[in-house]
Amino acid sequence: MLNRKNKLLILKFLSLFSVVRGYNIVIIVLAQYLASIFILAHDLPVRRVVFDLNLLFIVIATSLAIAGGYIINNFYDAEKDLINKPRKSQLDRLVSQHTKLSTYFLLNFLSAFMASYVSFRAVVFCSAYIFGIWLYSHKLKKLPFLGNFVSATLAIAPFFAVFVYYKNFDTVIFVHATFLFLLILAREMIKDLENIAGDLAQNYKTIPILYGVKYSKIGIGLLIALSWLPSLLLIGYFDVGYMYLYFMVCMFLQLGFLILLRKSNSKKHYVWLHNILKMIIVVGVFSILLIDVDLVLNRIF
Repeated sequence: MLNRKNKLLILKFLSLFSVVRGYNIVIIVLAQYLASIFILAHDLPVRRVVFDLNLLFIVIATSLAIAGGYIINNFYDAEKDLINKPRKSQLDRLVSQHTKLSTYFLLNFLSAFMASYVSFRAVVFCSAYIFGIWLYSHKLKKLPFLGNFVSATLAIAPFFAVFVYYKNFDTVIFVHATFLFLLILAREMIKDLENIAGDLAQNYKTIPILYGVKYSKIGIGLLIALSWLPSLLLIGYFDVGYMYLYFMVCMFLQLGFLILLRKSNSKKHYVWLHNILKMIIVVGVFSILLIDVDLVLNRIF
C-alpha cells in the first residue's frame, strides 16, 4: 500500500504531466518521426532516419521547448483556467507556481543544450521558438486572430525544424503543411468559443468577444472550407499512397463539422467540435503510415 507521502508524490507527477500535456508531446514526437520517414526523407533508408542522432536531438529539443511552453502558458492562464477548466485547474494546482517556473527554465535550458549537439542554427531556432512561445503566452494570445495565427504557427514549427534539417522543398510538403495549419487554426478559434467566460473575466480580446459568436463561426467555417483545397490537391495531384482515403474521409467529417458548427450554441457543443478537429489531426498522424503501406508491411512481417 502506498503511504500518504507517496500518493501525494504520484499526484504531483500527474499534475506536472497534465501541465506539460505529455500526451500531446508523445503525438508530436511520433508525428515528427513518421513525417521524416514517409514524407521529408522518404528517399532515405528507414534505419538511417530512425537512428539519426541529429534528428533525435532535434525532436528532443523541440519536445522540451513545447513542454516548457505548456508550463508558461499554464502559468499565465491560471486564473482563466479556474473558470474554463475547473477540474483540470485543481489538478494543475498540486504543483506550485514556483516549481512550474523552475521546471520551465530547466526545460528551456535543456532544449537549447540538446539543440547545440546539432548546430548553432538549431540553437538559434530553439531559442527563437522558446521566445515566441513566451511572447504568445504573455501578450499575443489576448489579441484577436493574431493570437490564433501565432498559436497555429507555433504548433507546426517543430515540423519546420525537421523540414529544414532534411532540406526537402517538395511542393507536396507545403500542401500537407497548409492542410494541417488550417485545421489547427480552426481549432484555436473553436477554443476561443469554449473559453468565452474566462476570456471575458481576464479581458482577452478574442474574436467572439469583440465581433460576436456569429462572425467567429463564419471564420471557422471558411478555414474548414479552405482546408478542402489542399485535401483535393493531395487526393488528385500528388502521390500520397493510400493516405488519399484519409483525406476523403476528412472531407465528409468536415462537412458534418460545419453542420454541427451552425447549430452549436453552448460550451458543450464547442467542446465536441474541438474534439472532432483534434481527432482528425491525431488520426492524420497515424494515417501517414498509409503513404507507403508496403514499407510498413515489410517492417512488420
